[in-house]
Amino acid sequence: MSYKKLEIWNLSREIVVEIHEMSLQLPKFELFEEGAQIRRSSKAVKACIVEGYGRRMYKQDWIKFLIYAISSNDETMDHLENIWETKSLTDEKRYHALHQKIEQLGKMLNRFIQSVQKHHESPK
Repeated sequence: MSYKKLEIWNLSREIVVEIHEMSLQLPKFELFEEGAQIRRSSKAVKACIVEGYGRRMYKQDWIKFLIYAISSNDETMDHLENIWETKSLTDEKRYHALHQKIEQLGKMLNRFIQSVQKHHESPK
């Protein structure tokens, strides 16, 4: 199996693409401030899933990187809320769609961690 078959990775990839596109529409002063931060944190979620997958033989490493992914996901949500509340992002439909996806990914990551904790087996 490949990490690309993980639902959490696929949703994180969607979020990265949507965040990237949205951030490029922000006002110029936000493009390299909050825009850069939200791009980095969303990409970190996906990268942590991949790195954890590469270490999945070691249960605690796998869980550690999934926790890093949750932390970066929370950071992404915070940046999204910041740009919404400061009115740098004004597209309400886009905001709510991204908010919902980020929230959903957080729930999926939590459930995935619980599953790894309960059912972990070293890959063959």
